[in-house]
Amino acid sequence: MRISDDTIEKLLGRAKLATPDQIQTLKEEATRLKLPLQDIVLQQQVATDRDLVKAFSDFAQIPFVELDPQNISSDVLNQIPERIARQYNAVLFKIDDDGTRHLAMEDPDDVQAVNFLQKEVGINTKIYIATRQNILSALENYRGDVNQELSSVVESQEEETPAASQATVSEQDITEDSPIAQTVNLLLEYAIRSHASDVHIEPREDFVRVRYRIDGVLREVNRLPSNVIGPLISRIKILANLKIDEHRVPQDGRFKITVGGKAYALRVSVMPVTDGEKIAMRILDESSQAVTLEQLGYWGYSLKTIKQTMVEPNGMVLLTGPTGSGKSTSLFSILSILNTPEVNISTIEDPVEYKIIGVNQTQANTKAGMTFANGLRAMLRQDPNIIMVGEIRDSETADLAIQAALTGHMVFSTLHTNNAAGSLPRLLDMGIEPFLIASTVRSTVGQRLVRRLHRASRQAYNPTPEEQQEIIKLFGFPTDSAFKMIHELEKQAADAGIGGDTPLSTDENGIKTLYHADSNFNEDEASDGFKGRVGIYETLYNSPTIQKMIIARATSAQLQEQAISEGMMTMLTDGLVKALRGETTIEEVLRVSRE
Repeated sequence: MRISDDTIEKLLGRAKLATPDQIQTLKEEATRLKLPLQDIVLQQQVATDRDLVKAFSDFAQIPFVELDPQNISSDVLNQIPERIARQYNAVLFKIDDDGTRHLAMEDPDDVQAVNFLQKEVGINTKIYIATRQNILSALENYRGDVNQELSSVVESQEEETPAASQATVSEQDITEDSPIAQTVNLLLEYAIRSHASDVHIEPREDFVRVRYRIDGVLREVNRLPSNVIGPLISRIKILANLKIDEHRVPQDGRFKITVGGKAYALRVSVMPVTDGEKIAMRILDESSQAVTLEQLGYWGYSLKTIKQTMVEPNGMVLLTGPTGSGKSTSLFSILSILNTPEVNISTIEDPVEYKIIGVNQTQANTKAGMTFANGLRAMLRQDPNIIMVGEIRDSETADLAIQAALTGHMVFSTLHTNNAAGSLPRLLDMGIEPFLIASTVRSTVGQRLVRRLHRASRQAYNPTPEEQQEIIKLFGFPTDSAFKMIHELEKQAADAGIGGDTPLSTDENGIKTLYHADSNFNEDEASDGFKGRVGIYETLYNSPTIQKMIIARATSAQLQEQAISEGMMTMLTDGLVKALRGETTIEEVLRVSRE
């Protein structure tokens, strides 16, 4: 919705989204750049589009609504033809028993549009305002079942003559309107609707297997006829600007698509395998906004420590964990919090997964000589306050990062270690002197991602005394005071908002309730009872005692033991607390903690 400068100024003040001085600065910037004030507010992340729409809702006395596309029935939606709904960015989302129609619009101030739509659906209509992105997502419901569309396209290809090899691919096979192009589009659209992070297309002798990674777990979603593999790979190579006649060496590329009004970048990797070429595509939501550390699952000691150390004027904060454990997402949130006009933030990443307005982000390119070390060396000449290095992979990068932290910069980076304590000896292994580690590292974070239970599907059960004793043993609590400690932790987590209004699962005598997923549940592709993921964390603060232990070359086990005695909660314990709060399951915590 386009809002006038005068109204934006009023909204910022009324909703306390900006101070009078900030508003004046924003107005001057809008005048200088000859842009609407609304654009400047969004660019500088003073407020989100949702913030502005909600503030306008209060100002104009028009109710605000957040649509859930899954809850809009096709019978209701189709009361407005798709062409008209898209023309006016409007969605009919509910009809009451008394005939009242509920209509969400991007711009309910458009009197002509409101009058036209009321003639279409009836005058007994209640008008709401919603964000443009929310409306566009709901409009995608007109598409119907993408998987069904994919099945019919696949069936149409099964009767064709099987291709003998990839060399037989013709131009007609891979044109924009060919069945193969349709197949690629539908595969990607279905992946995005399923909230997949990766798409795997794998040739086998008799078929082509398609798998999506959803919430960290790979699932087979389709099998395509073997004759499509040649043109399918060629089509994706064309999109990613790769060589279609090269089948012997790996290739990497990238392309963009738009689904539901949102832009997505697809990072493509092509690898020769015995049955042809395998494709893996990482889906990156370019329109995603940073979420808060609390929303990521930080709480208690971990939240306090990371918030305290990330605002230090210099030093280093390290995030550790295996690939896919959410390290980049945590860094994205941290940098977004620190991103203000007063500081210069520069990054060197491989790849740039999240784009942050106002941050200078550089893509590593080993072939061109832009390694992490070379990029970091050049970055130090760019007068940065805050530096983010995607990963410390070698001793040269580690040494440069330490030197940057010593010379007045705040450095954030990642390491591949099993836990927070393991990152400190890892730097020793890279040849960094112990006194340098002790004086520069402020904190280290170990993390994993667990699948989050779908609230509508989770099922409570009462663990037996034997199961409770097994939990105490697995999670390392002292037998004599275990339940008292667990109960106190759960109370603290509940007070911090973990698990929402879920009742306490424990008392000082035992664990009363645990949860598991309903495998028969099926809603919005959450067929296994899980939907989304949440982090489990441990944050080690580099206290004076731990600094002395680092200088004495203590082991990671010794460092971990000391950190726990100073208040650190391990990932395993954090996972147990989140399982007790109904966020995940014990099995899920144990699965990821063994990675």
